[in-house]
Amino acid sequence: MRIFIGLDPRQPVAAQVLAHSIWARASKPVSIIMLRLNQLPLKRVGLTQFTFSRYLVPLLCDFAGTALFMDADMLCLADICELWKLADESPVSVVKNPNLRFEWPSLMFFRNELCKNLTLEFIENGNPQSLAWASKIGEFPAEWNHLVGYDKPRTDAKNVHFTQGIPCFPETKHCEYWQAWQDEIRKANGSVPWADIMGDSIHAKRVLERNANRR
Repeated sequence: MRIFIGLDPRQPVAAQVLAHSIWARASKPVSIIMLRLNQLPLKRVGLTQFTFSRYLVPLLCDFAGTALFMDADMLCLADICELWKLADESPVSVVKNPNLRFEWPSLMFFRNELCKNLTLEFIENGNPQSLAWASKIGEFPAEWNHLVGYDKPRTDAKNVHFTQGIPCFPETKHCEYWQAWQDEIRKANGSVPWADIMGDSIHAKRVLERNANRR
């Protein structure tokens, strides 16, 4: 299961926390790929470096299989593999927020072979964000792209989208789901004590001997 995350080099922590939240809850193996503009055959940028690079996903998959794109400023709180079960046969599936249509492409499930209109030239010069290239747009439940600060607060969001900023800034540190994001960053950057990992292994013995000799 291929998942592409739009990476903003100004705040790599966002993508790292999202990736950890996906891995921690996925029921099957997933492959997470960060979209870095300097590694892609695209020059066009918008508000972020991945404003347009997100539409490269089918091309990067050789127009085969399925793949999911996610904005970096998200937090996955459920099994991402559910989306593969929920997706219909449409070329692309999104959460259709009725008031913020420009957020539809922030989470896109692609059936890549049906997205051959997304050529490099079209992405570079056209209007891919309209989603008019898709013959049909499938729909996911609203809890899979809950827009903090815009949608009505809810306690059952499966994927939280911090569209106004992740909760690492003073301006957004107490927004909806801020505690869940803070818990996730601690887990993503945490570890049990060294002794719990190394135990009585040969590596531990060597380290303890070396430290003893330094005294």
